[in-house]
Amino acid sequence: MEYFVKTDSVVRKIWSDADCILFIFGACAGEFALHKSVDWLFFTGKLPNDPIGRLFSTVAYAQKIIFEEKSKAEQTLSMMKNIHVNVENSRGFTIPNLAYQDVLYMLIEYTISATELLNHTLPLAEKEEIFEVFRRVGDKMGISDLPENFEDWKNLRTKSLKTNYLRSNFSDQLFEAYRNNLGIVRNCIMLEVQKELLPIELKEIKPIEMHSFFKPVIMFYAKIRRFKPFSILKFVLLPKVHSKTLRTFHKAPFL
Repeated sequence: MEYFVKTDSVVRKIWSDADCILFIFGACAGEFALHKSVDWLFFTGKLPNDPIGRLFSTVAYAQKIIFEEKSKAEQTLSMMKNIHVNVENSRGFTIPNLAYQDVLYMLIEYTISATELLNHTLPLAEKEEIFEVFRRVGDKMGISDLPENFEDWKNLRTKSLKTNYLRSNFSDQLFEAYRNNLGIVRNCIMLEVQKELLPIELKEIKPIEMHSFFKPVIMFYAKIRRFKPFSILKFVLLPKVHSKTLRTFHKAPFL
């Protein structure tokens, strides 16, 4: 059976780890809010009303693609493309291609940086493999003008961070929605994750405090997270409904 992502791929290993997934989407939550096209996330009203649920829904789609048979994964990607087309038709104009690109770019960046924060530095070959997997996702989604290789992606990512992001009223509404949905403690943890993972360009826009007093805690957690009772801490900290969902994402801690 042929899978969309090879069974021995580093991407599968990373996206089997609930800790990595939480860190990836903690960072994505901060970046989503600062994008110039963030208004699209408000069109249906689903994201600001249930931001964590929507992020977990995105995780579910991503895992489905990464772990499914190739033909089924491509069907999922086609379905996702059609969902976005329907939203575009309802609103009356198209989502900018750069918005699709930047979502793809942030998944590449945070898949790499979250893994390196929690585990170890990735060799170039594995970074290139991560890029290639998400580039194929972009191709199947019909995203145009994608970089051809990892080096091109790094250059385009740098340019994008300088031109496609801006703090707006939509940004502040999303930040408030995160606080309301997560509560003070969980939101503070997410902000600390963002301090570690968001690029400097986004920290300056937010603005976000550069120094993280939480970093030693993250470093300590990275070393002990696979041992009980610390291995269940991520599930305990989340609201019950999301904790159950996160358990379904966690497949095997084998990085």
